[in-house]
Amino acid sequence: MPQVALDRLIVATKAGNLVSFPTDTVPALATLPTHAQLIFQAKQRSQDKPLILMVSEVVDLWKFTQGTEREYEIWQAVADRYLPGALTLVLPASDLLPPVMNPLGNKTIGLRVPDCEIARSILHKTGALATTSANLSGEPPLLTMADISNNFPQVFVLNFDVDILTKRQPSTVIEWNNASWKLLRKGAVEFVD
Repeated sequence: MPQVALDRLIVATKAGNLVSFPTDTVPALATLPTHAQLIFQAKQRSQDKPLILMVSEVVDLWKFTQGTEREYEIWQAVADRYLPGALTLVLPASDLLPPVMNPLGNKTIGLRVPDCEIARSILHKTGALATTSANLSGEPPLLTMADISNNFPQVFVLNFDVDILTKRQPSTVIEWNNASWKLLRKGAVEFVD
């Protein structure tokens, strides 16, 4: 599919299509959370690899999680320090999370607020989106919108020059597990508990 302007990308997203846009790490492949199966199909992604829910503001994270008052205080402190930014928090999921986001039924969700104005402006207009890197499963992330268009012809790709992203890494991923943080993937942020 040819690259599209921002307004058309937002309309396509709200209609439940697959889209791609730049973030503060690698470009995202995204869709509405209720249409997350489109990402699994397009990427040929295993069902045991949950997706990340991306939102525009930190305050939007908490409705998708469930925890104690003390846990929310701890999570908020980490969010205050690192978000928006290249950190994904894996937290217990609330009932608002569509099951298709995590097909194996694990009651957690990766959550992220990107430090990227264009991504956050899209998320502000579309609401939370199911996201992952734009690539076939097991392949390196695609780093230009032209490469994404060529490899995913069914995806609405934002017409945006992101060649400057070629040295970027995926987000760091940490999981809340037994009252402490566990590093799942080392990425763009150096996480210190």
